[in-house]
Amino acid sequence: MQGSANLNVMIKAARKAGRSLVKDFREVENLQVSSKGPGDFVTRADREAERIIKEELRGARPSYGWLGEETGAADGEDPTRRWIVDPLDGTTNFLHGLPHWAVSIALEHKGEVVAGVIFDAAKDELYYAEKGFGAYCNETRLRVSGRTRMIESIFATGIPFGGRPTLPATLQDLARLMPACAGVRRFGAAALDLAYVAAGRYEGYWERGINAWDIAAGLILVKEAGGFVGPLREGRDIFESGAVIAANAGMFEPMCKILREEA
Repeated sequence: MQGSANLNVMIKAARKAGRSLVKDFREVENLQVSSKGPGDFVTRADREAERIIKEELRGARPSYGWLGEETGAADGEDPTRRWIVDPLDGTTNFLHGLPHWAVSIALEHKGEVVAGVIFDAAKDELYYAEKGFGAYCNETRLRVSGRTRMIESIFATGIPFGGRPTLPATLQDLARLMPACAGVRRFGAAALDLAYVAAGRYEGYWERGINAWDIAAGLILVKEAGGFVGPLREGRDIFESGAVIAANAGMFEPMCKILREEA
């Protein structure tokens, strides 16, 4: 796919940050055995990745606004456009030496995500999409799966940890959905969960208590791959509510029916 100038800037930034993170990731296994552990090191790696991305994106488009996990929000001279960035989605995986994490970059225009890039640097899988031009992984066009039977479908979610208040509701979701489907996966990186829906590896994904930077790029990937996305509670904004459902055409309504019972 020949992308726009903005998409090319995003891909360049994601690849550069990804290379930095891969280099740091190789050190995590050694740090695991130290008494201090790798936590401080990973925090530095995360912040360095965001610095790299910010430098690339704002260098190319200095007028755009910014929303990043590490550095927060900043208005730009152009009020209609902003970058939404998670420099390291799947930090806990990274911390434990698990090769399932990604760089996530989205471009929002007038409140709508119009381009997204997710780079799984550990596996060298670059997912990208632009409004109206489809979704891709490396050079392969992505399509959501064609499964239409719940019992044959696999779903993904994030299970809250550390006493987070969304845990009881998520456990209720699992109790309703798991008996009806082929399985639920919890891999610990929302950006990749959405990328996998777009690639047809999962039939659907949902999560409560999620941040905009975790899912912004993935949402356009799913839509451009022929899937559907929506809020967990009808009528709510996905980013404001922090709760989302994404699925292929056959599973979106059945998922909504099950998960919105107590949403």
